[in-house]
Amino acid sequence: MLSLYPTGNKKMHGTGHISLYLAMVEIENLPLGWEVNVMFKLFVFDQIRDCYLTVQDADGSIRRFNGMKCEWGFAKFLPLDTFNDESNGYLVNDCCVFGFEVFVHERSGMLQCLSMIKEPANGTLTWKIEKFLTLDQVSYNSQEFTVEGLKWKLMVYPKGYFRAEAKAVSVFLHSCSYLLPEHKFFAEFKLRIRDQFNNNHLERRVKRWFSSIEGEGYGDPRFLPLKDLYDASKGFLVNDTLIVEATILVMSK
Repeated sequence: MLSLYPTGNKKMHGTGHISLYLAMVEIENLPLGWEVNVMFKLFVFDQIRDCYLTVQDADGSIRRFNGMKCEWGFAKFLPLDTFNDESNGYLVNDCCVFGFEVFVHERSGMLQCLSMIKEPANGTLTWKIEKFLTLDQVSYNSQEFTVEGLKWKLMVYPKGYFRAEAKAVSVFLHSCSYLLPEHKFFAEFKLRIRDQFNNNHLERRVKRWFSSIEGEGYGDPRFLPLKDLYDASKGFLVNDTLIVEATILVMSK
């Protein structure tokens, strides 16, 4: 089940945030010394853009639930200012949707083989966003592109994902493919905003497991500080055009 602290778990320094945890219940009848090892994701639904904000441990750590520790999660899941801003889509008409996805790690002694494709064909999308300074929506989507049968798109927040802060351009790569609940795949990718003068591009390299949550995306909410965007010498914004790219470096079959 989910354990939600609407105003933050103060004991874990979550003041000013939504705190969200995955908890095991009805553990009284489990055998002595029980433990369950899982990877999990927590998410909140963006009701305006029909996609999810997904949060998981940065390294995809396996968490051990047992009699001493039956709750794991995030004290700072989402800033309250971001959650309460209706334009972000998380709280609409006083209604919100939280959820979770769990992968149980079984110690079966069996090995699983995972095939990886390095530098897949047609793995780069280049998106030129014109009239960038006049954009007035919270977020914008690129056209979809297909790599090894899976569909992707870029999502950019011109004034930042955490709109209340409005200090950086946010960039995310989203999976657009529908998967069966038991399926997941790995991708290593690079997000880039091009320096159109000096080729000193701003890049982020990301490794993530994607699952059956359609619209699941990863990136950096503080990808490009607005002060650097507006600095003409940096070369990111030229003739009111921003160039954003995504390159799939490695993906599983």
